[in-house]
Amino acid sequence: MRKLIYSMSVTLDGCIAGRAGEIDWSGPDLELHQFHNDRVRDLGVHLLGRRLYETMTYWETAEQQPAITDVEREFAGIWKALPKIVFSKTLESVEANTTLQRDGLVEEVVRLKQQPGKDLAVGGAELASELIRENLVDDYQLFVSPVILGGGTPFFPTLDERIELELVETRTFSSRVIYLRYERAAA
Repeated sequence: MRKLIYSMSVTLDGCIAGRAGEIDWSGPDLELHQFHNDRVRDLGVHLLGRRLYETMTYWETAEQQPAITDVEREFAGIWKALPKIVFSKTLESVEANTTLQRDGLVEEVVRLKQQPGKDLAVGGAELASELIRENLVDDYQLFVSPVILGGGTPFFPTLDERIELELVETRTFSSRVIYLRYERAAA
């Protein structure tokens, strides 16, 4: 069965974006970017909300930028090839290799998890929150940046019950970002 992975950059105080939606603190250096490339290459499908989708459309044409690095060019190719599903009630159209879905998030994730293939990823706190509440996220991957925003969009939603996790991997990057990977603990 496929796993569902929730992975994002997060501040030390648990935010994925500042109060005004700013993410300027989260840009990866080349070492961290290569790590992201290697992880995303191993995915089968990426689920996104509208805001993250709109941010990531940059990668559809990034190869045309004159100052793009080899690592960024590699990511652009990986991202364009990766099948994506965008959940949005307001978008009218999406880029190639992307499916637009209006509703049915939980049902779609349950269906996809039961299919054979590479793991799934969800990006965006709002979308992930619904799946966390439904106990569908199997793997949490946090890239903790050494910054405190004092408020903004939280990585985790408010929950009625706690979720037990096991730390299965860590790594510290030269940029001082710490990667933490947790799996749901066995019942």
